[in-house]
Amino acid sequence: MDVHKDSIAVAYVAHAHGAEVTSLGTIGTRQCDIDNLLRKMPSKAKYLVFVYEAGPCGYWLYRYLTKKGHVCWVVAPSLIPKKAGDRVKTDRRDAVQLARLMRSGDLTPVYVPTVEDEAIRDLSRAREDALRDLKSAKFRLKAFLLRHDIRYTGRATWGPAHLRWLSEVVCATPAPQIVFQEYVRAVNEHTERLQRLEQELQDHVKTWRLQPVVEALQALRGVQFTVAVTLVAELGDLTRFENPRQLMKYLGLIPSEYSRGSGDVRGRLPKLATPMPVAPWSKAPGPTGIPPKSVATYNSGWSSSPSRSKISVGRRKYGCANAFDACWPAANMSIRWSLPLPGNWRAFCGLLPNRCR
Repeated sequence: MDVHKDSIAVAYVAHAHGAEVTSLGTIGTRQCDIDNLLRKMPSKAKYLVFVYEAGPCGYWLYRYLTKKGHVCWVVAPSLIPKKAGDRVKTDRRDAVQLARLMRSGDLTPVYVPTVEDEAIRDLSRAREDALRDLKSAKFRLKAFLLRHDIRYTGRATWGPAHLRWLSEVVCATPAPQIVFQEYVRAVNEHTERLQRLEQELQDHVKTWRLQPVVEALQALRGVQFTVAVTLVAELGDLTRFENPRQLMKYLGLIPSEYSRGSGDVRGRLPKLATPMPVAPWSKAPGPTGIPPKSVATYNSGWSSSPSRSKISVGRRKYGCANAFDACWPAANMSIRWSLPLPGNWRAFCGLLPNRCR
């Protein structure tokens, strides 16, 4: 189902492999329209799974379908596979695509909070909106005073001394005075609104089922009441995560394939380093690309090489691990030196000076 404010596009597909997706048209968003759809669908299959994207319409449809005894998934729009060249987007095509991806198992459902959890989330988000409006009102008041060269000589702003100073400010003409008073009144109203929401949030959390989790999070350093409530309200029940890795994955904190760290060249150097003889790289290399004094050392084998020899690359020195030698058989010792040595090693490490330096 592709759910919108006034309409719902519906598509159906059987679980059998190769079955074609059928578009069932568009229905309304009233409960009677949903009931008519539920009466028609059992003729197609006994076991039904409903799917729609998470969006501004909320979770009322999920709760209504689950109350009727059906299985419903609310999927994350950001995790729906999409073709790069497919830019045609209609309600019918979206519903058909959801049905096709649901059968193939390529959809990821989101966590649907309960009614009580969503109420605390709405209250927490209302507090954040009030705080944002208060900051904007204070910024507008400060900008107005700066334009008219009215400066406060004290230190801390928005304290008792600053508020007393604001009550004594008088502009040169009546019109700016009216604007100034409206800005001050807006700051006071948003401050009172923020205080009311914070008080209501504290009162409702006392009877919340996740109140012990909020209390436990406040034991962490720097985590106060509002931070703990916001975290639990947005994440929901933390017990649904089996381990911390699932929580980090849910929050998007696990590095991706193309992030720095494991994919960084300099981060790989200590693991890829192999025992190399100490050779004067400043001298001219021989015909094989190896410094003349070190050719005998290369040909003599690596069985007697020290286990803690180091590579000198510019100003960097990396320790060598014995695990690398164990991974390579003695017959293939020459393969590891197929890379060009002195100059290209520095270029590979990014240690050569730039042309513009």
